[in-house]
Amino acid sequence: MKFLYCIMPLLLAVTGCVRTVVPTQPQTPIMPVHRTGDTVVFHRTDYMPWLEDSIVRMPLSNRLQLIHLNGCDIVVLPDKPFRFGLATIGQPRRDQVEFALFKDGKRHSEFLKMYALVGNERLDSSRIGYDNDQMVYTLTLPFTMPKGRSWLRVYAQSASHLYNDLLIPLQDGVPVTSVKGLTRHDPHTQVLYSILVDRFHNGNKTNDWKLNSPEILDIVDYQGGDLAGITEKIEAGFFDSLGVNTLWISPISQNPWDAWGRYPFVHGNKYDNSRKYTKFSAYHGYWPTIQTQVDKRFGTEGELDTLLMKAHAHNINVILDYVANHLHIQSPTYRQHPDWHTDSILPDGRRNFELWDEARLTTWFDTHIPTLDLEREEICDNMTDTALYWLSRFDLDGFRHDACKHIPEGYWRMLTSKMVKRFPDRPVWMIGETYGSPELIGSYVKTGMLNAQFDFNVYFTLIDVLCNGGSMEKIGQVVAESAAAYGSHHTMGNISGNHDQVRYASLAGGDIRSWDNGKEEGWTRTVGIGNAQVGYRRALLQEVLNLTLPGVPCIYQGDEYGEVGGGDPDNRHMMRFDSELNEEEMDMKRRVSELVRLRRSLIALQYGDFLPITCDKDVFTFDRTYMGQTVRVSINRKNLSYTIQTFTIHS
Repeated sequence: MKFLYCIMPLLLAVTGCVRTVVPTQPQTPIMPVHRTGDTVVFHRTDYMPWLEDSIVRMPLSNRLQLIHLNGCDIVVLPDKPFRFGLATIGQPRRDQVEFALFKDGKRHSEFLKMYALVGNERLDSSRIGYDNDQMVYTLTLPFTMPKGRSWLRVYAQSASHLYNDLLIPLQDGVPVTSVKGLTRHDPHTQVLYSILVDRFHNGNKTNDWKLNSPEILDIVDYQGGDLAGITEKIEAGFFDSLGVNTLWISPISQNPWDAWGRYPFVHGNKYDNSRKYTKFSAYHGYWPTIQTQVDKRFGTEGELDTLLMKAHAHNINVILDYVANHLHIQSPTYRQHPDWHTDSILPDGRRNFELWDEARLTTWFDTHIPTLDLEREEICDNMTDTALYWLSRFDLDGFRHDACKHIPEGYWRMLTSKMVKRFPDRPVWMIGETYGSPELIGSYVKTGMLNAQFDFNVYFTLIDVLCNGGSMEKIGQVVAESAAAYGSHHTMGNISGNHDQVRYASLAGGDIRSWDNGKEEGWTRTVGIGNAQVGYRRALLQEVLNLTLPGVPCIYQGDEYGEVGGGDPDNRHMMRFDSELNEEEMDMKRRVSELVRLRRSLIALQYGDFLPITCDKDVFTFDRTYMGQTVRVSINRKNLSYTIQTFTIHS
């Protein structure tokens, strides 16, 4: 492969005083409103979470507009076809930003209606000049600007299209032009690393506690991974070496001590063919009983404090996986309130189990984890307070929220409103999990709800194209769809895989196909990589795209070296480290680490505007460009090769 790198439950007592300061301005820019009809209807808390909730209805024309509300300017995006083309250019200056419109790789002249905002205040249109000969816009910044971090945003439309937005971080009113001016609290700088705590590393053997039940196969029993193991790897420099700077750790609240669930083996199993079924321990952490207590098998509150202190000392964020959709039936809170669940029987008499789309807000995941009726205010109030306990007690940097689409929107409004009021000066980043259309996923991505979600549509498209022979044109299409739905400078998660999916390396090498029954394959045979020469190269192309496309990359533990496996639980093997890896795995890990460091060293890969160059069946080439620095990425699906070139243009 060619690689060019050219640099020219119930809230328990929360100790201490809780701040209830209500900010007059939000901490981050208010996300725009997407117009989908002649009248915009939205909750004020969707865009201004520090206000009391109320519904606003405004008649609008189908063009770029501003709503001025409570001292803030909110952009309303027209319902027009989306197009990439707007990009910053030129030598950066202290008080000016230059940008241009591009078409087919060349500057293009077209009448644009545009708004420029610093924070949530519109700049006067007279500050934007246009040189018709050079086809360059010049935006002059005000002399008086906000101190600290703020953001310059530009939105533009033509008569027929909505163009991508521009986003430029400012420090004390001056454009940030280097990664040296960014911090781990800038969301676009993040490279996430997903950790399944029990399957990562055993740092404290005194808390090991298997169920050792005759009804449980060892693969679904506890393996000993814990908080101390993560801390040990932080101190050893594992994450520094890989280059990641945000750890997403799986749920650590107390889970049941015994076995639940039941999986029958229709075709036997590779571990013990005499066994006809297995039950499961709660090693994964997704069956909470006491939401405000650290599971003893993962560690103590003190060990979590130490983990966070060590991570922050290494300039690493930590976000916690939080479960709000359900409680385990052994939960003391649920036992005190046995009526808190949704109805497990539909009006037509059918069981309301695993109806992920048909009854997404009420369906149960299993009989032992009833879905909470979060549309009831007292339940929603309790569960949002429980989430806030973790922020009050621990120095966490945010949340990964489980099963977002199965939780009503009111929960997210209440949670974000409480966070902003109690922690007005604290950066808390939240990313959610929703499988579905861009419209459904995007309905939760608002200033007063979630910052981002994982972009599963990009993930499944990469499988289709890189592993199943699809056209590279599909990648270009889904990237444009995501930009239109979430904004071209979104922080949606581009995942390498997760604990619910078949391991990507096994799909890439052809040992398992995306249409196979991944669970059964994982239970009945040893799933490997198949064609290793092809598999590792395809897996690397996925990492190249995740680390260079708009969004925030997320590596599921082990994907950096090409871990193999079928579906759950075969995709949850114990993590392996350097001494346990073969030569091909070590090479894969080295290349991924190089890509991560490249991304984090170039501001164009974090805040750069996206400009597609060429896209056909086999080759996808695009630029990420930021104030004269351009990174050109080219992926060849047929030859399994890629190039990354960086260059600087100041004219």
